[in-house]
Amino acid sequence: MSKTKLSPMVLLYLAAMALPVRYSVGSVQMTGLRTIMATMFIPLLVIYFRTPNRAGRATDVLLTLFICWAAVAFSQTSPSHAIENTGVLMLEMLGGYLVGRCLIRSPDEMIAAIKAIFLISAISLPLAIFESQTGVPPLIALINAVPAINSVTAISIEPRLGLERAQVLFAHPIHYGLFGSTLTALALLGTIGRWSVWIRFLAAACGIFASFLALSSGAFLSVLLQLFLITWALVFPTSRKRWVLLAATCICAYVFVDIASNRSPVRVFFSYATFSAHNAYWRGIIFEWGVLNVWQNPIFGIGLNDWVRPHFMRSGSMDNFWLVLAVRYGVPGFALCVSAYLLGLFRVMFSSVSPELQQIRRAWVICFIGLTFTLCTVHIWTSVFSYVWFLYGAGLWLINPNSKATEAAPKRSAVRYTRFPAVPA
Repeated sequence: MSKTKLSPMVLLYLAAMALPVRYSVGSVQMTGLRTIMATMFIPLLVIYFRTPNRAGRATDVLLTLFICWAAVAFSQTSPSHAIENTGVLMLEMLGGYLVGRCLIRSPDEMIAAIKAIFLISAISLPLAIFESQTGVPPLIALINAVPAINSVTAISIEPRLGLERAQVLFAHPIHYGLFGSTLTALALLGTIGRWSVWIRFLAAACGIFASFLALSSGAFLSVLLQLFLITWALVFPTSRKRWVLLAATCICAYVFVDIASNRSPVRVFFSYATFSAHNAYWRGIIFEWGVLNVWQNPIFGIGLNDWVRPHFMRSGSMDNFWLVLAVRYGVPGFALCVSAYLLGLFRVMFSSVSPELQQIRRAWVICFIGLTFTLCTVHIWTSVFSYVWFLYGAGLWLINPNSKATEAAPKRSAVRYTRFPAVPA
């Protein structure tokens, strides 16, 4: 395994992300992650601006504009909480992004980050197994027993497949499942040639098993989709058109379902991406009414206010991250965030990399394709929300992977000083 050491700031970030510690400062709810990011944010900005020739600045600008727009939108929809919520969004989203963007700048650092994620997943597995049998999250219970601090709320959800749903480190079991799913492609593909086969499969198995113990169909969808894309790449290893063929097949399937089915393609997708027909029906209603809320409040969204829905929907949960963006921040906020996300993803996807880096790039792209579809069926917040943007920022060095070597190389002076006169020819 890679012996490259991660920056202490990355290790501190990942530790804070994995420890569900909370405390209150007046009326402000703080977490360990927010505290760490508040101390690291200015140093990260200094690192960012001191790094010249950074590819992908358009994505950086778009994400910054999204934070600015969120501040404007909150000032119109939730003025009493505008400063607090904008600050939290900046620390968790932009802060996590900057940790990955500024401190993961080479293949060795990327592999070291995957190793750290693997270790967190492996350490959490015994806790997840215990919780799946008893329904008690031991780490959360331990933190709640410490004076002056508390942890996330222990979620009580109906068991599935005879097991309790494990949340372990995060605010919801879905978040733990999504966290584990990210190891699938990163471990199986991203570490080829750097880790032995058994360590690669062990790391992927830890992530997949953790995702399974969350018993979330949305989170496990990411695992299945990543495994499918890895298999597709292995079946057509030499075909340059294999991804175009896959995209064309998906488009044709969408059109076929739209024509042949008496349900919309969105409802058909939800029916196969959930454990039960009831959940699929519920998510279909959420999507339709969520879109209605967007068209009713297209500019600033509704902020933190309750959304309009049928009277029989008592829960205000909206299981669709992309839809929440549009509902909460309006169409401009949605456009800025999604544009930044897709721009970075496509620039990495079509970047020119050496053969040694192709597997790392493919692993990162497949990981985020899986996450993109999963986020259509789940919503994320706090720690795992920040983690997704950390992982996103950690892959953007692949847009121009040779820039760091170019910047680090010492420049030689064109004229070498000497006190001796030149010898005539």
